[in-house]
Amino acid sequence: MSKVYDAKCKACPRLVQFLRDVKDKHPDYFCGPVPPFGDPKARVLVVGLAPGMHGANATGRPFTGDHAGILLYQTLHKFGFASADKSLSIDDGLTLTDCRITNAVKCLPPDNKPTTAEARECNHFLKADLASLPDNGVILALGKIAHDAVLRTLGLKLVTHKFAHGASHVLDSGVTLVDSYHCSRYNTNTGRLTEPMFHDVFDIIKSLTSTRA
Repeated sequence: MSKVYDAKCKACPRLVQFLRDVKDKHPDYFCGPVPPFGDPKARVLVVGLAPGMHGANATGRPFTGDHAGILLYQTLHKFGFASADKSLSIDDGLTLTDCRITNAVKCLPPDNKPTTAEARECNHFLKADLASLPDNGVILALGKIAHDAVLRTLGLKLVTHKFAHGASHVLDSGVTLVDSYHCSRYNTNTGRLTEPMFHDVFDIIKSLTSTRA
């Protein structure tokens, strides 16, 4: 059975070397494959693309330490999935309930852009994470790349489930894939993703989980 995480994974030479270079510049950074964070039995799995340079790559927790996590953790707290509205570090005491956060690619890629081969190499970790969801679970894809990664990992055709903010896709297993624009600094600063828009997505997720309790 595949594992959801391997702290010693060295499968992608370019990423391994890049992390070594970053570690030389930032000795106190995590600089390794970032593990999923949250409830191992969660019905809700949040999927991002990859760790951020000064966020998860620095702290070792998804969406922690940079701008992208601000709106995410505030919203998780508002909707009852997080014990606090901020994620500051791996030892801040924050817990998630019925929710887990992961990335399609576990290691920081140069320019935040993993190659297709690197994304595919990491697919078995995402596949194992997705397999842990119950049949009535919910996947939140943050951005089209995460959306596509989920579909590819599950062996589904992209054309049959097109990405759109707020869209819901019932997959073959009964799991529902819900789409949102990524909560990046660019998207939130430009207004492409606003707080009400993000809350609307979580209204959908909360409705799905409340009817499937």
